[in-house]
Order: sequence, then C-alpha cells, then structure tokens
Amino acid sequence: MLNKQKNIKVAVGMSGGVDSSVAAALLLKQGYDVFGIFIQFWAETIDGKVRDNICCSLEAQQDARRVCRQLGITFYTMNLRAPFKENVVDYFIEEYSKGRTPNPCVMCNRQIKFGEFWKKAKALGADFIATGHYAEVKSYKVRKVHKVALLASKDKDKDQTYFLHQLTQEQLSHVLFPIGKYKKPEVRKMAAKFGLATASKKESQEICFIPNGSLGDFLKKYLPLETGEIRDLATGKKIGEHAGLALYTIGQRKGIGLGGGPWFVVRLDVKKNVLWVSKNQDDLGERELILKKVNWVGGEEPKLPMNVKCKIRYASEFVNGKIIKEDNKIKVIFKKSVRAVTAGQFCVFWKGRDCLGGGEIV
Repeated sequence: MLNKQKNIKVAVGMSGGVDSSVAAALLLKQGYDVFGIFIQFWAETIDGKVRDNICCSLEAQQDARRVCRQLGITFYTMNLRAPFKENVVDYFIEEYSKGRTPNPCVMCNRQIKFGEFWKKAKALGADFIATGHYAEVKSYKVRKVHKVALLASKDKDKDQTYFLHQLTQEQLSHVLFPIGKYKKPEVRKMAAKFGLATASKKESQEICFIPNGSLGDFLKKYLPLETGEIRDLATGKKIGEHAGLALYTIGQRKGIGLGGGPWFVVRLDVKKNVLWVSKNQDDLGERELILKKVNWVGGEEPKLPMNVKCKIRYASEFVNGKIIKEDNKIKVIFKKSVRAVTAGQFCVFWKGRDCLGGGEIV
C-alpha cells in the first residue's frame, strides 16, 4: 500500500494554519509524495501600501514554509491574485450593489481553491490536491460509473460541507480531505505530537480580504452608496434614513440607527432605495424559497420531490424541508417557518452526512 501511495503526488494547500499543516503531515505519514503550496490571494491597496489578506499574510506564508521545512517537503508559492479578485471580490461587491448578501467562501472554493489551484497543481505533476477542510470524500459507483460523495465531517461544529457544496464531480475526484474524520481537539493534539510550528496557532473568522473586519468601510470604498428612506412595514410610514442599502442585510438588528426598537431589517427595495424594517420578528419568517445556480454534488438532479435537512446560512440551525421542482424552478418548502431567508446566501441540503448540493437563494 505504501509503495503504491509513494507514486501518488499530492499538492497540499498550505495556509499557515494548524489544519492544513496536519493534513500535510498525515498524508506524508500515509506514504504519499507530498508537496506544499501557499496561495497568494488578492489584497487591498491602501495609501499605496498592500494590506495583508488574512489567508496569505507574510506571517501565514512564513508559518507554511516553516511547516514544510519541518516535514521535509517542497514548498511553493502560487499567485492567484487576479482570478481571486475577479471571481470572489468583484462578485462580492456586485452582489451587495444589488441588495443581496453574498458568500465569498463558497465562490472561492469552487473557482479558486478547487478550480485554479487544481489546474496549476496538476501542471506541477499533482495527482490530487488536499486541504485542511473539515469534510470527507467517498467513492461509489452508480450504474458502473465512478462517483464521489461529499460527506460532513465527524466534527459537527467544524463541518465545512456548506462551503464546499458547489464543487463538481470532476473537482471532488481529485481532492483529499485528510482531517475530515477527526475533531478539532484531535487535530490540535496531532499537530503537537508531530511537533508542528502551527500547533497552537489561533484561527481567524473574518472575511479574508477585509482583515480589519469592517464590512461597512470596505463597501463604502467600492460602492457609490446613496442614502434613502427607512419605512415601517406595519404602517408604511417613513421613520428614518439609511446610509446605503448595501450596508444592511435581512434580519439585521444592530446599526440601523432607529430609536424605540428593537427594529429588524425585513426587506431591501433596491429599485426604490427603501429599507423596510419591523418590530415584529415574525415578519422575518418564511416557509419556502426559490433557488438558482443549483449544484448537485452527484452530478445530476435526483428524483424530486425529496425530503432533506437544510441550512440557509453556514451558522444557522438545520431545518427539515422538501425540495420540489415547480415551473422548472427548484423550490424548498420548510416544515416550519425559517427566520431571515436572505437573497444571495446559499441553501444547502443533506441526507444524513451526505451533502447533496445546494443553490443560491433568489
């Protein structure tokens, strides 16, 4: 087995974090021919200086290089700034300009980490790419055709299949997720056991290309924001002014600037430039939604209708729902009202641990 794996070349996306570091160490231990690649993403220029992107800061690059040196594997740096800007950052800005709330991580995974990265890694001789994502892949056959399933991680709190649901069969067939069957504390322990420099490194939860965490400041720089009316959904009356629709999202409670609350954002009318709010949280409830750009992980649409468990955003709870096809559109009907369904986010479906796919909420 080891001799066979030694002939399999794997490019590991090294972020300089503990997860990708352990992924590389595990593959090496299993006998694969491993090399590390640190990806450089787009970073904003402010006052003539390039501000670090969290995922590819100089510190992260140095940590990734240090781990590769410890493991005795080759280290490369790959420049993907241009495609990242086009496919992730520009998409992010454009969606906000339309009053939608995008998910850049979903787009980055499909277009960059498992798209451009795989193309360039393959040119370097890689048979597979691997990352430190918390997910698993499993091969199976349907009518003698080889398929790959995307399975949720054993660590339910860290599972990242939500962000990976747009991957195609072609992409998944060349991917390894070495830490998907472990929980985060176990990964930390393995990092310490391997003696890796990143064993105790903290992880960031911010959007990688907005390192100061201020979404508002970022959007103000790239979008022509126009003030407009805030109206009460119950009365239709104007009760204030907003600072630009792109700065608000469905379900938002803080930062609206109204007294006598709490107030909740319930609708963004881009055509009339009106922000609709309500004191009644029930106004945020929805029993169904329509999706576009639906990706079925298995490569083809399954037989519908189908009962599934869903998430309408990464941090939301699972809810039970039924997927149906109506007027050639994919619709999800929930068993109970779901709060703050937001256009631009993704609704993702699972059967057990099996991530079936998902689509963008209209």
